[in-house]
Amino acid sequence: PTSINVLNSRLFMACYSLKEIDIPSSVTKINEYAFFQCISLIKVTIPSSVTEISNDVFRECKSLKQIIIPASVTIIDFGTFLDCSSLEKIEIPSSITSLMSSLFQGCISLKEITIPSSVNKIGSCAFSCCESLKKVDLSPNIKFIPDCCFTKCKSLVQISIPSSVEFLGKQAFSRCSSLIDVSIPSSVKKIDEYCFWECTSIKHITIPSS
Repeated sequence: PTSINVLNSRLFMACYSLKEIDIPSSVTKINEYAFFQCISLIKVTIPSSVTEISNDVFRECKSLKQIIIPASVTIIDFGTFLDCSSLEKIEIPSSITSLMSSLFQGCISLKEITIPSSVNKIGSCAFSCCESLKKVDLSPNIKFIPDCCFTKCKSLVQISIPSSVEFLGKQAFSRCSSLIDVSIPSSVKKIDEYCFWECTSIKHITIPSS
């Protein structure tokens, strides 16, 4: 009903047969775990009235292939799409400034993603274990690539680190077994331990004097 403003926590959690849902335009916030483990969910329509998607909302929605996030959304909290193993495509709107921890962790079907210039912060493990991820366009405004950000992205061949980045965290690109070429800009002041651990295909890497 249109009288609903908030989808409360765990509202449809583990509704294993739920396939499709249209969220009414009266809703402004989706609370944590609202659709957690809705393993048959294929389609979700999020209206432009929604401004906040809390943590783990679509976690383990293993049939969800595509979702459109409206430009009205300013917060997508941690683990929102964790282990959405069928998710192939998602567009992040320019209203988002932070990609929280474990946001797309375990999205093993996600092939490419563009991070808009509005994003200035990425949380740890945001893209870890995205095994099909081949291409990432990073925001030119991030300063820190955090711990385990792209660990086990085993299809990632090349990564372009923007000149805004100053620090590469622990295991940021560890176990990216297809990574061949890495160019680290002169803006980077520190590369933490195990950053490129078990990147067994690397043939060329440029480390700046900084």
